[in-house]
Amino acid sequence: MLKINKFTLRELVVESAGQFGSHPFVSFIGEEPVSYSGMIPVIRHLQEDFRRMGVHKGDRVALLGPNMPRWAVVYLAVVSMGAVVVPIMPEFTPGEIAQVLDHSESNVLIASQKQLDRLIANELSLPEHRLLLEEVDTTPVREGKKEPEGQALLPAEVEEDDLAAIIYTSGTTGNSKGVMLTHRNIVFDAIRGYDIQPVSTDDRFLSILPLAHTYENTLGLILPILGGARVYYLDKPPTASVLVPAMKAVRPTCMLSVPLVIEKIYRNSVVPSLTKNGVMRTLYQTAFFRKILHYLAGKKLYKTFGGKLVFFGIGGSKLDGTVERFLREARFPYAIGYGLTETAPLVAGGIGRKIAWQSTGPVIRDVEVKLEESRPGSGQGEILVRGDNVMKGYYRRPDLTEQVMTSDGWFRTGDLGSFDRKGNLHINGRIKNMILGANGKNIMPEDIESVINSYKNVLESLVIKQKGKLVALVHLNRDEIEKRVQDLMSDARQSGKEACRSVEEYIDHHMKELQEYVNARVSKFARLQMVVYHPQPFEKTATHKIKRYLYSRTP
Repeated sequence: MLKINKFTLRELVVESAGQFGSHPFVSFIGEEPVSYSGMIPVIRHLQEDFRRMGVHKGDRVALLGPNMPRWAVVYLAVVSMGAVVVPIMPEFTPGEIAQVLDHSESNVLIASQKQLDRLIANELSLPEHRLLLEEVDTTPVREGKKEPEGQALLPAEVEEDDLAAIIYTSGTTGNSKGVMLTHRNIVFDAIRGYDIQPVSTDDRFLSILPLAHTYENTLGLILPILGGARVYYLDKPPTASVLVPAMKAVRPTCMLSVPLVIEKIYRNSVVPSLTKNGVMRTLYQTAFFRKILHYLAGKKLYKTFGGKLVFFGIGGSKLDGTVERFLREARFPYAIGYGLTETAPLVAGGIGRKIAWQSTGPVIRDVEVKLEESRPGSGQGEILVRGDNVMKGYYRRPDLTEQVMTSDGWFRTGDLGSFDRKGNLHINGRIKNMILGANGKNIMPEDIESVINSYKNVLESLVIKQKGKLVALVHLNRDEIEKRVQDLMSDARQSGKEACRSVEEYIDHHMKELQEYVNARVSKFARLQMVVYHPQPFEKTATHKIKRYLYSRTP
C-alpha cells in the first residue's frame, strides 16, 4: 500500500505519482489512460485556472457531470489545493442543483456540456465562473509530451482536518443535506476499505456507480490510488447492453455495486434460466439440486463479468437474503459493506464467504460502534458510530448536526442494528421507516419486503401503512408472467382443462398467493392486509434506493 505521512488527498496525489509513475490511473474503455505521474501537470494547469478564477483555500467548487477520467482529475485538483469540492449528482433536477449551488456558496461550477445546457435552459442563477469538463486538457500527457521542468502542484497548506468535500445526499426522504467530510475522513476510510480488499497495479476497477456519491468516491476512486490500480469509466449509462461488452473488454478484478443491480440480474436472468421448464422447477425446489444449479449458474455469471473478478462490493442498502444465498452457493466473489455518507462511508464490511449470512461483517479497525437500546436487554438498538470516518457535520445546519452528533463525538446513524456472537454487525432497518402496528408493536417494513422479494416473479416491493392498514406495493416481472400464462393456456388447450384467461387474471391470483405466502412467514402483527400490483418500477435515488416518501403520503 502507498506510504503516506499525512492523511490528506494532496499527499495521496503527490505520493502516488512518485511511486506508481507511468502506470495507468484513469481512462475510458479503449482510450489511452492518464497515468499517475501524468495527472500532475493536468492538475497543476487546472489549479492555475482556479487561481485566476479567484479560488483559494476553503472556497467551494461545484462538480457536475457523469463519471469520466476528467471528473476524477478535476476532483483531485480541487481538493489538493485546499479548496472544497461539491460533487453534485447528475440525476438531480435543475431545481435541486440550483439549491445545492446556492446553499454550498460555490464560487465555481465545473460541469459537462449537457448538464450546463440543462441549467441554462431553465434560466437558473449560476456561479460567475464556469468550466466545461470536456475542455479539461489531458491530451499533452496522453501523447507523452515532456512535462515542464520542475512541474508540481501549486503550493498549498492542506491539513488532515481541513474540509475536503461537501456531499449533498440524495436520500429516500427527499431532504438533501450537505455532509462535510474532511481529508482525514476520506483517506482514513479508503485505507480501511483497503484492509478488506488490498489492491495493486495489477487490479482493474470498472466504475458503474456515480462518483458524486461517497460510496463510489471513497472506495472506487481514492482506494485504487492506494495500490496504484487502474480505473475504467463507461462513456454511456451502465445498461446491460453497455455493461456486458465493457466487462468483456476490461475483465475487471474489482467492481462496486448496490443490491438492486445483482438482485435484478438474479431475478431477471438467473431464476428464469433455472426454472424454464417443469422438471427444472421441481429440481430447483430441493436444496441439493438448487446448490448444483446455483454453482453452474455462478460459473456462467462469473464469465459474464469478465472471468477475472476477485472483489464485487455490495453496499448502499441490505442485500436480499435469497440473492445472497445464491451468491454463496454460486461461489461468486462478493463482499458486503455497511456505511453512510456521514461516515465517509464505510463502517463495517467483509468478504462474503468469511462473514455471517445477512450480516455486514465486523466493524472496521479503529472505529467504535455501540447500540443504543430502546428496550434494555433486547440486543437491538440504534447504531452509533465514533471514529476518524465521522463527518464534521451538516454544512450551515448546526441544528441538524446537533440532532445526530452527541457531545462526546458519537454519530447517530438512524439505523437499527445488532451484533452476533462473532462480532458481525446486522442491519435491521431504518428507524424512520418503522411502522407502528395496530397493537402498538413496531414493524420493520424491510423485513417484510425481504420475504416478498423472495417470492417467484417479484422484482421489488414496498410496504407502507395506508388508512391504518399494512399494504404491500409489488412490482412483478411481467415478461415472465406473460410467458407463464402462454404456457398455461397452451397446456389447457391440449388437456382440455380450464386455465386463466388473461395476464391480469393471473396477476390477481398471484397477488392472493403472495399474500398467503408472506403472512405464513411473518409475525402475526406484521401480516399484510392488502397486496397491490404496482405496474411500474419504483422511483429511486442515484444509488438505487426506493424513494419511500413518494409512496407513503397516505396516512
